[in-house]
Formats: sequence, structure tokens, C-alpha cells
Amino acid sequence: MAPTTSLAGGHLARQKAKQVKALVLCAALLALALYALAAGSYDLGLSDILAVLAGNRQGPGAVVVTGIRLPRILAAIAGGFGLAVSGVLTQSLLSNPLASPFTLGISHGAAFGAACGIVFLGAGAFSGNALATSSAEFARIGGVFTMSLCAFAGAIGTTALVTGLALVKRLGPQAIILCGVALSSLFTAGTILIQFYADELQLAAIVFWSFGDVSRARGAQIIVMGLAAAVTGGFCLYARQDLNALLAGDDVAKSVGVNTKLLRLVGMGLAALCSGVVVAVCGVIAFLGLLAPHIARRSVGCDHGPLAIHAGLWGALLLLGADTAGRLLAGTGALPVGVLTSFMGAPLFLFLLLRGGGRT
Repeated sequence: MAPTTSLAGGHLARQKAKQVKALVLCAALLALALYALAAGSYDLGLSDILAVLAGNRQGPGAVVVTGIRLPRILAAIAGGFGLAVSGVLTQSLLSNPLASPFTLGISHGAAFGAACGIVFLGAGAFSGNALATSSAEFARIGGVFTMSLCAFAGAIGTTALVTGLALVKRLGPQAIILCGVALSSLFTAGTILIQFYADELQLAAIVFWSFGDVSRARGAQIIVMGLAAAVTGGFCLYARQDLNALLAGDDVAKSVGVNTKLLRLVGMGLAALCSGVVVAVCGVIAFLGLLAPHIARRSVGCDHGPLAIHAGLWGALLLLGADTAGRLLAGTGALPVGVLTSFMGAPLFLFLLLRGGGRT
């Protein structure tokens, strides 16, 4: 009985430690969100922020909080969480630690789809002068949803192509990543070709959108991103046992009753949906779907229940931190967050390669 009691006690201690870490991440995210609300060219105190949020304060401070800073904070949290849990799913379902929506070409496919929507369907068109109104009025709501659908079509098409090649040709992890790199180059070339033939307003819309920026997101887009992230994260929690079994290989997972084909179909579809929605609203945000799951895995291990929660929180924390840093460093708030996430993610990508993360 003693060894069993000891094992049970150790398991409970580890579960409690994971819960404490999750609470610490939540507290850090809340603190960073409050700092992001307060800091900037128009400084606000905590009492001012609380008064605005309670509806007891009007004027410029209320406009800054509710009209500018709060939407981009919520967009960073929803987008970061969504990209992170999408990264968890792609890495687990493809058994590849280097898999993410960005490295598999899913983000570039979504970008190509969104560019097609802007040019051929008129989605995301500016009203009036594009440069003068870009911060305040990015796109009409209908256009945004059309662009989201186009981005999703690009993301799901890329996902189907990569997954199909991996299953039919039995590609190894390295070959899957190389396939994603090739598709990324192909979709980047296609996006550039569309930009070449676009008119001035369409070109401005594509370039402005492709930078990767959470400041353009507004109510409806944030809600859609939040729903996509919640559904994808919820699937990770619902299918955590199946995903855990898949870590031991397809044969082991099938022996315990896991329908691996259905699991991959639903999981990759949700990852593509979530990535496509985030890319459609915020543009291409590199490496976040790769970075956050690896940080979380080192902290809480490979159990997909806590892994999905911690990765999502890390993704939200990293994207909000990068957006806040870019806003304060640039002074004008115009430095796109995609630039900073690339600076964060590229060194980690090289670190993983040097550590042999791409071995089969």
C-alpha cells in the first residue's frame, strides 16, 4: 500500500503544481493587461481605468481605454490563445515538434486566401482614403467575414494537402516540415503576384493586413476569434486522452480504441479554422504557434489537458507582451506585432533545430 499511496500523493502534488502555475500565468496575464491599458502616450492610473471600465468616467480617457487599448488587448489574448492551441494540435496530430500553423504553410495559405478575397471579392476594402483611415476603419463587417471565409479556405486547403501527402506518402517529420516550407514559398509567390496586379487601394489593404497587427480588430472579429480559440482549446481538453494515446504511436492508439483518422480530421480541421480566423483578422503572426506549446511542454509535460491550457495562456501572454512592447517602443503604436513575434520565434526555431527537434 505504501508505494501506491506514495505514487498517488506524487500525482496529486504534480497536479496541484500545474494548477498553481496556471494561476500564476492568469495573474501575469491580468497584470500585463492592466499595464497595457495604463501605459502609452496617454498615461492612465489604475483608478482611472477602473472608473472607465465601471462606466463612471467619460472623456478622452474613456475613448483611449474602450475604443483603442481594450480591443487590441482582447484581440491579442484571443489570437495568441488560438494560435497556441492550434500549435498544440498540429504538433500532436502530426507527431512533429516543429509543426505549427506557420511552419506548415497554413498561415501563408490563409494569407493567400485572404488576399484573393480582398482583390477578387472586394473583402476588407477601405472606405475613403486607405492610409488616412487605416487605424480607425479597417473594413466593413461583411467584408471581414468574407475575408475570413477566404482565409479559412486557404488554411483548410493547405492543411488537407499537407496531411494528405503525409498520410499517402508516409512522410517523416522532416519531410512534412519541408513540404510546409515549399507550400509557404508557393503561397507567398501567389500573394506577391496578386499584389502586383492589385490597384492602389487593394495593394494598401493587402500590405497593411499582412503585417500582423492586432490593433485593427474590433468587436465582431474579436468575438469570432475568441469562439474559434475556445472551440479549439475545448477540443484539446475533450480529446486529451486520445491525444495522449497518440503520443505512443498510431498502433498503440488504435489498440486502445482511438479512431486516429477521425481524430486527425477533426483536429487538423479545427486548427486550420482557428489559424485561418486569426490570420484573417490580425494578419500573419509568425512562430507563436510553435513557441508557446514548447514553453508549456517544458513546464507541465505532455498531458494534453494542462498542456492546452498552459500553451494558450503562454500564447496570449507572449502576443500581448509583444504588442505592448511594440506599442511603447515605437511610440506611435504603429510597430506591427508580427515583426516582434518573428524576432522571438526565429531564435527558438534555430535552437530546436540545433537540439535535434526535427529528428524522426
